[in-house]
This record gives sequence, C-alpha cells and structure tokens, in this order.
Amino acid sequence: MSAPQQPVPEFAHRARLSTRWGDNDIYGHVNNAVYYQYFDSVINSYLIEQGGLDIHAGDTVGFIVRSECDYLAPVAYPGDLEVGLGVERLGNSSVTYRLGLFDPRAAQPRQPCALARMVHVFVRRADSRPVPLPASLREALQRLLLAG
Repeated sequence: MSAPQQPVPEFAHRARLSTRWGDNDIYGHVNNAVYYQYFDSVINSYLIEQGGLDIHAGDTVGFIVRSECDYLAPVAYPGDLEVGLGVERLGNSSVTYRLGLFDPRAAQPRQPCALARMVHVFVRRADSRPVPLPASLREALQRLLLAG
C-alpha cells in the first residue's frame, strides 16, 4: 500500500458507512473484495435516492462491467468510513465513476485509504441490451461530474 499516484478528486457526493464484523479477514483488516461492496452500495444508493432507479421493477438496470481499485491504507472493523463518489465520464448508456474510501479516524483523514474506478452500463432488464440513460439518472449523474 502506498500514497496515491494521482490527485484526489473533490467528490460531489459523500456517504458514511460502518464496517461490519464479517468484513475483516484473518489479517485483521477489511478484505479487499469488501471494498467493492462498499462502492457498489454507495453508487446504487445514490442512483435510487437521487436518480429514481427502480431496482425491483424498473425497465432499466445497471451492470458493472469494469472495476479497479488502488489500496493505499488498511481499514478495519470496528469503524465508520466515508466514500466519496464522482462521475469521470458520462456516456449515452454508460457512466465511469471515481470513488475514494476515507477513514475519518486516520492520522490524515483527507487522504484516501483506497481510490477506485467503476463502469456501469445501463441495459433494458428484459434483454440486457444497452439503452440510453433515463433522464432522471442522467440528471442525477451530471451533478457528480468531476472537474477537468
């Protein structure tokens, strides 16, 4: 784990979450795979609450088609974390997110413990074919566009 190689974005949306007992692995820190659960939860909560995404009966659903994460410092249970969410690229049917995981208890709480990038492609539920982003989702995602 090392310092980030790129500047940390100013995230337009931040969400708090708590680590869970089962998040830790045998080494005493949150397992790397769990970070993706945190990120996916924050993304989908935002889309549901701010963009009106109906995950149960809507015609449009999002599939994560790409993800990557740089792990910079460990986090562990118990503790509260913060996830920053921004949009790097907004396409016709896809969106590229930038995310940061922060530990408010860390010596440098503004330095991320992880930086990630994830790509969602929105598809028609009936046949999994890409569709243009619904207007309500596009509007919500535009509010998260990162500078430069």
